[in-house]
Amino acid sequence: MKIGFVSLGCPKNLVDSEVMLGMAEKEGHEITADASQADVLVVNTCAFIDRAKRESIDTILEMAELKKQAAGRKLVVTGCLAERYRDELKKEIPEIDAIYGTGEVPDFVKALAPGVKPLTLHRTAPVFGVDLPNYIYDADTPRKRVTPGHYAYIKIAEGCDYRCAFCIIPKMRGHYRSRTVESIVQEAAHLASQGVKELLLISQDTTFYGIDRGERGALPRLLRALNEVDGIEWIRLLYLYPTTITSDVIDAIADLDKVVKYIDLPLQHASDAVLKRMKRPGTRQSYQRLLDNIRARIPTVALRTTFIVGFPGETAEDFAALEGFIEEIGFDHVGVFTYSHEEGTSAYEMTDDVPAATKQKRQKRLMARQRDIVARRQQARLGEKTRLVVDGTSPEHELVLQGRLPGQAPEIDPVVYLTDCDPSAVAPGSFIDVEIVGAEEYDLVARPL
Repeated sequence: MKIGFVSLGCPKNLVDSEVMLGMAEKEGHEITADASQADVLVVNTCAFIDRAKRESIDTILEMAELKKQAAGRKLVVTGCLAERYRDELKKEIPEIDAIYGTGEVPDFVKALAPGVKPLTLHRTAPVFGVDLPNYIYDADTPRKRVTPGHYAYIKIAEGCDYRCAFCIIPKMRGHYRSRTVESIVQEAAHLASQGVKELLLISQDTTFYGIDRGERGALPRLLRALNEVDGIEWIRLLYLYPTTITSDVIDAIADLDKVVKYIDLPLQHASDAVLKRMKRPGTRQSYQRLLDNIRARIPTVALRTTFIVGFPGETAEDFAALEGFIEEIGFDHVGVFTYSHEEGTSAYEMTDDVPAATKQKRQKRLMARQRDIVARRQQARLGEKTRLVVDGTSPEHELVLQGRLPGQAPEIDPVVYLTDCDPSAVAPGSFIDVEIVGAEEYDLVARPL
């Protein structure tokens, strides 16, 4: 059967999609990029915030219309929205033939079997947040990557044990559970044999890795093992946590040559009062001390973070504290989200008392502040000589190559455009030395040396 697949949401969800695609191929099914030719339409959904839920619903409805155009075509919904709103989806969108949550990835291929009757594919739904998912893939699990050939995500753990007031992830993904070092290194070696040169390690809290298994120093030990994998050039860590990033983790990032000097540390706020209501450990002072320690140990580090504005009870003074913190620290990359009032979270019991217009205004103000910080920093980099990876031609300029510095992650961070360079002469995945010669807002311009 031909399978048309739509993957929504974060890289962690993308890995789930790649695993499902791999399972489908192993069963002899064909993956098609043309949904109109598919026998089975699959939507792997996201449900983290309201905007993501709307995108998932819109995509499901779009595929439901496409389903009607061919007799016998099936529509399968998987992922976080399926885990969270299984019964509602079955009731409101009868075109759906099968629903599989985040813990049912291996069962997904059942929906692809020819001759299986619609509406007989649903398992008995658990009580949401009680029967938690416990699935996680391993090195032997089939996987069909959809990222460019030279980089790949590795999910080193699944789930989360924190109870941040704004977050529904623990209920959708289950308790934190780490893979073994051996499994991850085996997968990394296999990816390297396929031409992958950059590994991006992901989980809900990457610095919690191994703690659930009672393993002290597990993440540094994993990094040292991955650093020895032949063919890998860069190792990047995403989704670190401010209270579990320890000195041995920082030392490993500083000392290992393949681990890029890049730290993605979602802080969410800088007002102590807001952090307390968010149920986030740490304070502005402890965050400041941590960031100072990181920069002292890794002077060339690129710091990325995210913040939430408009959390219940956020005052003008709280917002001013956050704005001042951003200016004081001078992060390299900042993402700002407006608070989404999500049922099932402890914050849902609070009054969503910051008006939507105020949330939007605060978001725009912080991003404008960050643009100014980045502009100053970009100008200071002119003439700098550095190394980058070429990702391929630019989506905006087909005759221009674009790449990334060690301090830039794919998809989420700015890019570097290459000038004085023949696009046909440099293959994607090439690592080259360049000089930075210009800046265009967040992005940089460089020429090969």
